[in-house]
Amino acid sequence: MQIHHTIAATRAALADVGRIVFVPTMGNLHDGHIALMRQARAHGDCVVASIFVNRLQFRPGEDFEKYPRTLEPDCERLRTAGVDHLFAPDEQELYPVPQRYVIEPPAEHANILEGEIRPGHFRGVATVVMKLFSVVQPQAALFGKKDYQQFMVLSDMVREFSIPIEVIPGETVRADDGLALSSRNGYLSAQERAEAPNLFRVLSHVVDSVRKRRRDFAALEQEAVAELRGRGWVPDYVALRKKDDLQSPSAHDSGLVVLAAARLGSTRLIDNLEV
Repeated sequence: MQIHHTIAATRAALADVGRIVFVPTMGNLHDGHIALMRQARAHGDCVVASIFVNRLQFRPGEDFEKYPRTLEPDCERLRTAGVDHLFAPDEQELYPVPQRYVIEPPAEHANILEGEIRPGHFRGVATVVMKLFSVVQPQAALFGKKDYQQFMVLSDMVREFSIPIEVIPGETVRADDGLALSSRNGYLSAQERAEAPNLFRVLSHVVDSVRKRRRDFAALEQEAVAELRGRGWVPDYVALRKKDDLQSPSAHDSGLVVLAAARLGSTRLIDNLEV
């Protein structure tokens, strides 16, 4: 695997490598990331990953400074997964001047759910991904569905800008007890880690209820929030939404997804399940 720290070196190395499949990450890699890398191999000639902790998508007081930077072990995992090239710039390389030009997703997509709790988050995500696309110039890119709203925002961005990139979803990878793999799971204490799979259990109950023809969606959401609170969580939301645009469904809609975000101790976890 070749490792590049500059835009110029990355572009030069990728000038003639065939169909590029790109998997952007912020590092601190887990098995979910590695599953994306292995999935990428089936979609092109050259698998390119990036590692960059993007300040633009963090609000003041969030965990930008303490987000784990684990480049050496990450590189070893990427080599083992068969990644061909890694772009790992520092902040000065990717943002040599303050980033005044940004991608502003539509409010109905970016200011709900995660965007309501974390204002400006998807502006930061879309801006850095657009910039990474400009550097790597892939023909396909993979994004995990655990970040369901992010996947929707980025897919829509690619479509509306007519960017010639195929956006490919990666299914959420879970531990044996159901917990969705996340870099932030490492913040959990042993007791919190034992409790954490209950987020998946609560979402599974919502999905089962909808499949059994319960259509009182607001009541289902409220019951799920109450269940989490009763177990010591601090929920931001549990929301049943339409899969295509994450807007609130009517009682007759199908094609749904239930999404949740909640704090367990000091750690904020997100998850979702399609109905």
